[in-house]
Amino acid sequence: MCGKIMGEGELPGLLVDEIGGKHGILHGHVAFLKKHFYLITMKEFLEDRKRMSKKVQAIYLWWHKPVIDQELLQSLPNLKVIANSGVGMDHLDLKLVASFGVKMANAPRAVSSSTADTGMALLLASARRLVEGYHIAVSSGMEYSEADILGVEVTGATLGIIGMGSIGYKIALRAKAFEMNILYHNRTRRKEQEERAVGATYCEKIDGLLQRADFVMVVVSLTPQTHKLIGKREMELMKPTATLINISRGAVVDQEALVTALQTGVIRAAALDVTYPEPLPRDHTLLKLKNVIITPHLGIKTDKATYMITEEAVENILAALNGLPIPSEVLPS
Repeated sequence: MCGKIMGEGELPGLLVDEIGGKHGILHGHVAFLKKHFYLITMKEFLEDRKRMSKKVQAIYLWWHKPVIDQELLQSLPNLKVIANSGVGMDHLDLKLVASFGVKMANAPRAVSSSTADTGMALLLASARRLVEGYHIAVSSGMEYSEADILGVEVTGATLGIIGMGSIGYKIALRAKAFEMNILYHNRTRRKEQEERAVGATYCEKIDGLLQRADFVMVVVSLTPQTHKLIGKREMELMKPTATLINISRGAVVDQEALVTALQTGVIRAAALDVTYPEPLPRDHTLLKLKNVIITPHLGIKTDKATYMITEEAVENILAALNGLPIPSEVLPS
């Protein structure tokens, strides 16, 4: 148990999947959460559902867990808010949750810098063939020709950013420091002074960006409109020397089309922090290609960013429980 059962008038109950383990909130966050909430794990809830169900006023989703479905929502009569540990909400049925009168919030402020760092790390690692270089450096033979490890220049190259929200803009700031030419495509154009600050040029149509960019960075939320946004047609518009970098959601890119594009030289390389599913089956073709780097959804995984996410979640939950405006509320579309 997380502690004694709370009495009337004590801290509001917060349901979490588990503490520690594969999907649990981090042990280092527990003391902070316990200052504000009485923690209830899913195991505790399922073992004593009748008593616990009335205590739960909020749910904190850590890496999409616990799973929110109609059965769970129906069993929590006092649930007021669900807070998500990240920006993407594609794992939640927003309309279903809203139909129960439950508010929802994500954590955009906490994640933008660390995700932007991950995007630039993947760009640089792919361009300079760091993974291949590492394997050469530690191999017993150390036999290679310079032609085998030639990368592509980042300085002065053109970066196309698809999705210029807070993360996309921070990527542009980093790319400016690398003296890159920046193109971007977004549903709404940024203010002129924001474009000038990073030297970014707006592309109303995605096609123009794809045709001109040396690196294409995908930074959009997964929605029905962005599902397989980058497919066979889009990759064929890209330069054969171009690199595709995806730090959004795996399903934004058509993975089968990507495999073909990488195998046939339609594009030079790819660097992916996200796939579908995650992780990929161990026999998946993407895991066998030399011109792709795959990381296990590292986007926001730093000590500082994860703690900031929990702080932002607590702020959102407390606002909802006190009837105040929720700083990062997400509404069903």
